[in-house]
Amino acid sequence: MRCPVRPVTLAALALASLLAGCDQLGIESAAAVAAKREAEGKAIGAGCRHAGRSVEECYDGNKRADKASVFAGWKEMNEYMRENKMESAPRAAPPPPTPTEHAADGEEGKDGAKAEGKADGKGAAKPAAKAAAAKH
Repeated sequence: MRCPVRPVTLAALALASLLAGCDQLGIESAAAVAAKREAEGKAIGAGCRHAGRSVEECYDGNKRADKASVFAGWKEMNEYMRENKMESAPRAAPPPPTPTEHAADGEEGKDGAKAEGKADGKGAAKPAAKAAAAKH
């Protein structure tokens, strides 16, 4: 007696063969996405530790990264740096404030005038500031 092939079995085989080719089509599986996310989090954490940032700074700067993998990467890099007696990379000095930032803070700008209101890009005060200055 012959065992008939059921339609459900055929459908399952067809589906399995289609899903086996998903990687070739560029469709990532859930496991691949999770592994990629974990690897990115570890890389972020290791980079933060090498740059001398705390774990909290790293979390704040990378809100979308998985905290557990960020911490794991930070911890691994910390252990590696201690074993090899490495120092953190020197931090770059913050850029000097631009003249418009000085004017917004009420400090003197390049021309020595104290900014009362916001100035446009050419250093001229806005009309409201000119009207207030004319009353004095």
